[in-house]
Amino acid sequence: MKSSKNMKKKDFYKAEDLAKLLEVNIMTIYRYIKAGRLKAYKIGREFRIDKTEFEAFLKRVSTK
Repeated sequence: MKSSKNMKKKDFYKAEDLAKLLEVNIMTIYRYIKAGRLKAYKIGREFRIDKTEFEAFLKRVSTK
């Protein structure tokens, strides 16, 4: 079994956190996840989104 010291720490957002951050309804985040536009991990009853995945998502949807 690996020691926790050897594991890399990853930062995750909850779907609710992203909804607040983006000022959208939580259902919008769930729709992005369901459509495959935003990769998420379901842990229990909550979705978790990796910080780097969220940053990549913002770059994909940004208007230039």
